[in-house]
Amino acid sequence: MPSEPPLILIADPVDATAAQQLTRGNCRVVDASAGGAALEAHLAEAWGLIVRSRTKVTAELLGRAPHLRVIARAGVGVDNIDVPEATRRRIRVVNAPTAATQSVAELTVALMLLLVRGLYGPIHATKSGSWNRSTHGHELAGRTVGFVGYGRIARETRNRLRNFGVTVLAHDPFLPSSPDGTALLSLHELLSRSEIVSIHAALTRENTHLLNADRIGRMPRGSYLINVARGALVDEVALLAALESGHLAGAALDVFEVEPPTRTALLEHPHVLPTPHLGASTVEAQARAGMHVAEELLRALRHEPLEYQVNPEVKE
Repeated sequence: MPSEPPLILIADPVDATAAQQLTRGNCRVVDASAGGAALEAHLAEAWGLIVRSRTKVTAELLGRAPHLRVIARAGVGVDNIDVPEATRRRIRVVNAPTAATQSVAELTVALMLLLVRGLYGPIHATKSGSWNRSTHGHELAGRTVGFVGYGRIARETRNRLRNFGVTVLAHDPFLPSSPDGTALLSLHELLSRSEIVSIHAALTRENTHLLNADRIGRMPRGSYLINVARGALVDEVALLAALESGHLAGAALDVFEVEPPTRTALLEHPHVLPTPHLGASTVEAQARAGMHVAEELLRALRHEPLEYQVNPEVKE
């Protein structure tokens, strides 16, 4: 009796077109995005696993998936996947690094404008019946924006800022030179020169709390911080202290150390603009992410080279 086709398990909700695309391959597709028992019922026979950020692919989970060969993260960051353990088990990990570039870049610019103009409070006040037209906020033009991490998203954000009359600086220890001529500085120098610091770095074990009290203190008084990358890159206790002292004029946060966030004092601070980790959550970005990982899984099924493998040392 012939063996069944490989099973691809969808652990987190993805765009419906991704599942439809997978049906073109020699595989079975099970949508277990409801979680709980649905995931557990099929994990032991899964050949491929699709996740977003909700499912944590731990060593314990991998131990319950003996036939798993490919993990596909429908997004950019893979910090919810134990990549070293997957590598040890000879499981390939792929992601969709380009899917959300435009969406996150647009959100970054939107947050930057809302933050510098100080529009968060007036919007809520006007909806509540207030009509205060006093002088408020600042212009973005003439300011210096510093990017911490200068990958695809930061560079796309820089492209969208071209007509705003800002000076752009960047820090990225993994770039030997800037691909677009932007000045690359040490983190110390970038922080001291930037009136707006926008974080776009990947989270690793080594850079947790990359922006700690000391580094936040190096930013000019009255500057702004934007984080659309990963919450743990910023020490939230130090950030709140800098906001309460007036050292920072404001912060826009799409990500938090714990999600949903638990530090109510930070959320309720009048100069904090919080959003619920939705940088990559546009309809267009999610459709692209789903299609990109579906195509990677189909390539794997056809024994073709993968385009977005995170651990290339693992071969088929």
